[in-house]
Amino acid sequence: MPDVAQRLGVRLTDVRRMIEEGDLVAVRVGERRVLQVPAAFVDDDGPLPALRGTFTVLRDARMSDDEVVAWLFARDETLPGGATTAVEAIRAGFKTEVRRRAMEEAL
Repeated sequence: MPDVAQRLGVRLTDVRRMIEEGDLVAVRVGERRVLQVPAAFVDDDGPLPALRGTFTVLRDARMSDDEVVAWLFARDETLPGGATTAVEAIRAGFKTEVRRRAMEEAL
């Protein structure tokens, strides 16, 4: 998380607030269970705006944050634009298709 704060030029408390408000998702990783935000969830301007709604849809499907991250990074060759993961498709501008698929998870 300190890396995200540094990349965005904000305080660590601001990153925590982004997580609490649903702009970002963080998961515990490694033996020490360090809280981390995937680098693909942010760009130089901050959290990717298209992700917030996708996080909401997946959480509404009763996914944990670990499951949300796994779903967004799961390999899927059927995504548009040559993307191989949902997060790549979102970054390529296909958030509507990704959210449609996320809604199918909720059914």
